[in-house]
Amino acid sequence: MRISVAAIGRLKSGPERELVDRYLDRAKGAGKQLGFSGFDIHEFGEARQDNAAQRKAQEAEQLIGCCPEGSKLIVLDERGRSISSPDFSKKLGQFRDDGTRQCTFIIGGPDGLDPSIRKRADLVLSFSPLTWPHQIVRALLCEQIYRAITIMSGHPYHRE
Repeated sequence: MRISVAAIGRLKSGPERELVDRYLDRAKGAGKQLGFSGFDIHEFGEARQDNAAQRKAQEAEQLIGCCPEGSKLIVLDERGRSISSPDFSKKLGQFRDDGTRQCTFIIGGPDGLDPSIRKRADLVLSFSPLTWPHQIVRALLCEQIYRAITIMSGHPYHRE
């Protein structure tokens, strides 16, 4: 199953970019034997419309545009479900085992996400009820993807 991240906002070089690259490289290496591949990132600039609703609608088009037909969609939103790392790992494994070809994670911009994206989501996930900058969310997400893969493989990275 291919894994991709679609996000509003571009990462510049720096510590967040280094963390994202580190965890995705680790996930690529560990994920191959478990049937995970891709680990692509699609970055989009913030929309420039006059109001938040229009910006969110344009950003939604861009984000959904990189999700192939049949892709499972996991949306990160502070109003989503909070789940444990082992449960997150089980969910990814379930998608893979059900024959899903792609799983796309969506990270919105400063205005949040258009409701159409949350409606289409297979899972709306929250890392916290707090609002986080997209750079930090991206690093947290990539670490959790790597952690999920290590849990599936029985690697000792995750300790309970």
